[in-house]
Amino acid sequence: MILIEVIGVEPPCARCAAAQKNALQAAEMLRKDGVEIDVKKLNIASKDVISQYGVILSPAIAVNNQVRVAGRIPNPDEIVKIIKETIAAGDKKI
Repeated sequence: MILIEVIGVEPPCARCAAAQKNALQAAEMLRKDGVEIDVKKLNIASKDVISQYGVILSPAIAVNNQVRVAGRIPNPDEIVKIIKETIAAGDKKI
């Protein structure tokens, strides 16, 4: 299973909401290809999130616990590409 984590503020700002929407769209696109994906939202203000990811710019997208995008809104196709790269590298499980 692939884990996508959208890291942003709570309540979500427009940029964080857009990043989450794009992550959900990317997940749906990949589910159609049989990829198991879970999408979660994390609060960037959480001390646990800051210590685990070191992210200070939002929104950010982490795939399988690795930050892949920070400080901008990736489009769904870019997120799909990142996930396909993750799968190709053999990192299918969280």
